Amino acid sequence: MTQLDPQLEALGNRLEQAAAADLVTSTQAAARRPRRISRRLVLVAAVLAIAIPGVAIAADRLTSSNEVAQSMPAGTLALAGTEPTCTVVQKNVEFHCVLAKAPAPEVSDWKGTVEPSVDASKHINGGCRSLASDGREWQCYIGQAAVDQKIIGLSLLGEFAPAPGQG
Repeated sequence: MTQLDPQLEALGNRLEQAAAADLVTSTQAAARRPRRISRRLVLVAAVLAIAIPGVAIAADRLTSSNEVAQSMPAGTLALAGTEPTCTVVQKNVEFHCVLAKAPAPEVSDWKGTVEPSVDASKHINGGCRSLASDGREWQCYIGQAAVDQKIIGLSLLGEFAPAPGQG
């Protein structure tokens, strides 16, 4: 299943709510006056005509292995300089990553440690879990999958992260 950008999903939800509210208002008003198309309904339809293809394009946007590899040190300072390489496990959702160099020694046993990942726009896009004590093997998840894996909380997904996290 393709994950939508949280902001696009929120926009879609608000548009649906506005259209539903307008439909109720229009139905009530139609009972009192001759049939006309409301300006608000036309505006909502126009916005949807523009937004729906945009959401479809964003939903279909590929998350590459290279983007995931870059998102690891962008999310956690301890992974800076580790040179991750990632392979696709499930397209746009799950990636297996291996670090060329061990992470910073701030954690003695990395196995099970979870860290957020941050995309090029500096927003938290998912997270990774260490599979090895030396911290060189990770499983990373993008979007809702990272929340489902209990790596990050839903409120953290999409949040602005201007610099890698420390400690």
